[in-house]
Amino acid sequence: MTWNILSDTNQIQQIVEASKHKPQLFFKHSTRCSISTMALSRFEKSGILSNEHIVCWYLDLLTHRQISAEIEKLTQVTHQSPQAILINSGQVMYSASHGMIDSTDIQNLV
Repeated sequence: MTWNILSDTNQIQQIVEASKHKPQLFFKHSTRCSISTMALSRFEKSGILSNEHIVCWYLDLLTHRQISAEIEKLTQVTHQSPQAILINSGQVMYSASHGMIDSTDIQNLV
């Protein structure tokens, strides 16, 4: 399975609405940051992208920083990079950044 790409602020509300049916995860990634690259690699190798009980959204922060600001405004989760935010039924169920992002914790919540 591959990432769903988050590239437009209009997608955010649709994703939150979709979380009422299936948990949705935002993964914010900075392509210039080695820590973000390591977190992304570890996350992808975990197998979470193949989990049929969650939808994973990839956000390239260098290209779409404004989308991150909208996510922060909507979720009240302060922007970090890298960062994972899980939304279920319109509510934030999990958020972590840097080395604290744990795909096992996320999968245990869904």
